[in-house]
Amino acid sequence: MNNQQSGLQQAKRPRYGLAGPYGHPFHPVLVTVPIGAWVASLVFDVVALVGSEEETFAEGAYWLIGIGVVGALLAAVFGLMDLLGIPRGTRAFKTGVTHMVINLGVVVLFVVNFAVRAAGEYDEATVLGLVLTVIALGGLGVSGWLGGKLAYHYGVRVADEQTQREGFVN
Repeated sequence: MNNQQSGLQQAKRPRYGLAGPYGHPFHPVLVTVPIGAWVASLVFDVVALVGSEEETFAEGAYWLIGIGVVGALLAAVFGLMDLLGIPRGTRAFKTGVTHMVINLGVVVLFVVNFAVRAAGEYDEATVLGLVLTVIALGGLGVSGWLGGKLAYHYGVRVADEQTQREGFVN
């Protein structure tokens, strides 16, 4: 087995058991919490700005942002465990680091967003809050694309083809 094959096998297997079993990492499951919360916060902001229930939806957006931040920090712990299983110096590792850095930027934007709302009237919709959410979600989209590249193109933490064949036998 050459170094490339060895590195690929290393990236498929969890370095830490807590990261999830072989072929089923926890990080991709956990990221659905912040993604869902933050996308919902955008919807709540839009409804708050154009609808008649401003206070209810603005407060909902505020709490959804907070839930997303907590969920993102939890997902980041598991993502870091997966990143540490990728051999350094590889394209996959560089992509993983870029994915992580963008995600950290997104989390910082949402923390600022949460703080700005908390400092004012968190049950009041603002264009600033909406703009921060849109910018952060744009970054999240780029980062998600890179996360997809890690899994679907590079096969990080994805079961090898021999294991995948089990699902296609009668």
